[in-house]
Amino acid sequence: MDEDYETWNPYHGFMEDVNGNASNNVYTPEVADEYAPKVGQIFDSLEEVYEFYNNYAKMGGFGIRRHSQKTHKGSNDITRKEFVCYKQGNYEKKVDDKGIRSRGVVRCGCEAKIAVLQVGQSTMYKISTFVEEHNHLLANPEEVHMLTSHRKVSDAKKLLTKQLALVNVPTYKQFGILEVQAGGIQNIGCTKRDLYNYARDLRSEYKGHDADMVNEHFLCEKSKNDSFFYKMEADGDDKLTHCFWADARSRSSYKLYGDAIVFDTTYNTNRYGMIFAPILGVNNHGQTIVFGCGFLNNETTESFIWLFEQFKEAMQGDLPKIIITDQDPAIAKAISQVFPGTFHRFCIWHIMNKFSEKIGACAHQDTLSELKKCVWDSDTKEEFDARWKEVIDRAKLHENAHDWFSSIYDLRSRWVPAYVKHVFSAGMSASSRAEGDHAFFKGYVSKSNTLMDFILRFNRGLAHQRHEELIATHVDVNQKPLFKTPMMMERQMAEIYTRKIFKKFQVQLWLSWGCVLEVSSDSDNLCVYKVTERRKDGSLKVREVTVDKAVDNVACSCKRFEFEGIVCRHILAYMKWKQTEHLPDHYILKRWTRTAKSNLTLEEHGKNIDDFGDDSLLMRQTTLSRIASELIDGALVSIEACKLLEEDFESTRKKIKLLVDSTTNVRHNGSEGNVSSDSCGGLDANVNGDISEGTEQNVACLQPQHFDDPLPVRAKGCGKRLKGGKEKAMERKGRHCSICKQVGHNKQKCPTLSK
Repeated sequence: MDEDYETWNPYHGFMEDVNGNASNNVYTPEVADEYAPKVGQIFDSLEEVYEFYNNYAKMGGFGIRRHSQKTHKGSNDITRKEFVCYKQGNYEKKVDDKGIRSRGVVRCGCEAKIAVLQVGQSTMYKISTFVEEHNHLLANPEEVHMLTSHRKVSDAKKLLTKQLALVNVPTYKQFGILEVQAGGIQNIGCTKRDLYNYARDLRSEYKGHDADMVNEHFLCEKSKNDSFFYKMEADGDDKLTHCFWADARSRSSYKLYGDAIVFDTTYNTNRYGMIFAPILGVNNHGQTIVFGCGFLNNETTESFIWLFEQFKEAMQGDLPKIIITDQDPAIAKAISQVFPGTFHRFCIWHIMNKFSEKIGACAHQDTLSELKKCVWDSDTKEEFDARWKEVIDRAKLHENAHDWFSSIYDLRSRWVPAYVKHVFSAGMSASSRAEGDHAFFKGYVSKSNTLMDFILRFNRGLAHQRHEELIATHVDVNQKPLFKTPMMMERQMAEIYTRKIFKKFQVQLWLSWGCVLEVSSDSDNLCVYKVTERRKDGSLKVREVTVDKAVDNVACSCKRFEFEGIVCRHILAYMKWKQTEHLPDHYILKRWTRTAKSNLTLEEHGKNIDDFGDDSLLMRQTTLSRIASELIDGALVSIEACKLLEEDFESTRKKIKLLVDSTTNVRHNGSEGNVSSDSCGGLDANVNGDISEGTEQNVACLQPQHFDDPLPVRAKGCGKRLKGGKEKAMERKGRHCSICKQVGHNKQKCPTLSK
């Protein structure tokens, strides 16, 4: 080779002047002759020209880009096209480059290129000019993959990253997965920044269309299953303000388990800051289930009334017996208007969690312990009132926090167990079940999600939650519990209750052996027993079991059965004393049994949500990767086999390209005049054509109501910065001077220094 030409020598003799102009050194790529362009070489299309030259550039260590072209005046066909080195041209400094990112100079006037001319009037092109020499360093093979023309997020990678994002795999981990699959970063075909840019572009596609996409999604869910319910509301500017939805599975679950519900709002689930408001319950396995969900743009009484009205319309059945929420005045007012006959209970955890803040530090430990005993150990209202007054007076809390303790005492009928345990609440006394549910779903969603993205991710979480219910049902059918007693009642309930509920019953049955009965009073209609049990701390606790002889009913002062629906150990002790072998039917709530869903039809169960369909990219990729891996492993033992497999792969690659290109052309040519919506179950309807009878929902899919994206919401309780104890103390007491120990100044401004 001529001495004036240098190849693959990145640091030899290449200099630039202060203006960025390259030196006179010449660099020629070393590429096999069969891959190098030749003047007169003919190609079927411009795209084929680009791919050929780009492949040559990748082998040679440079990148390319499309450049100038000439077109025919009459037909606008491209008659001449140039493809140039990515360093072609010179940098021109703009007059005003404020706000432009600081980037290095890439262009250095390189003249390497190819030019092609159209062959007659056909779509074929031939190379008319080929300039091989470059005036800049060529990239090493390890660096080629970073050049722009050799970087692309392919359609397959786009689909894969979308599906990985659905399972909350962050972008940097997606890149790691692609690296492992490709066998190295250099083989991926794109950089990590390309993936981040693609995710950014994907989010920008939702902008301005997010609420409309949600509406269309709900319409299509309605077309698939008429039991799907949803309602959306916008303001005067068509911006989404309220949204509620409940699928068929949730509505059917409410018919079975809607006697006790929990409601609590949460934040940071979507990019608009809209408040997420799920309505929850408990199934026969003691698991949290979702009855319905909503998005609200504020937490006013009117918004909650709207949400509860939609919930009531969707469920179309008996109202819940109890609703458990936190102490939000707006929620309380809305419940009183929409559910006037429903008992509204405040979350006991939120209230008792404030005790430590309101009690003075000196009396904190003893007083807090006594208050907890007062709340949890009082069986009657009178007992609670007396013990509460005694603790408050002894700790002198009426002096320190009189207003708060007085107000919370006035609300005792809403949260104290002695006042509320007569109302069935499926064993729930706090909204912690809602808090746990929020934590569960926040594992699937984030505050950067669009509404459409949130719903897709939420549906995945919901499918996983429902799968846990399926697992519990499977365990009930295929596993038998271990028994602790020889009683027939234990075996009876093992066949009736679900596993989770049976374990609770079994605990009560076992503890009943430690209860001692004594007749307290007896008459013609009533018989009262004192049931004494010893606790873990050695103390004795006495309960009263009352037997109504007229209706053969047994009730206990602990009211566990009324509150939880499971017979307590005190009643079981009485039944054991009476030698009752089987639990009477009126003590068995169907909601806790294995057959709780026996009356539901198949349609009422709703349709399952598949994370990935049968034609999922992940599934197809796994299958093809396994086949390819087996072929490669078998061919590695022989050089001839490797060559044969390589030839077959190359032949298959060309066939696949032809197939994909032809499919793409068919889709492109057939798209005009049609409206297609994958979310509508593959609906393809010609706008000017006929629509079959009975497809009113499909028409709705074609012409949905318009909604603009919601405005960002700043709700109460969200986005508050958590403050540490030291910061809180400083706010309460002010800053202390380290010299004089006084409040209101620091040591630099201490008045003692001036004396």
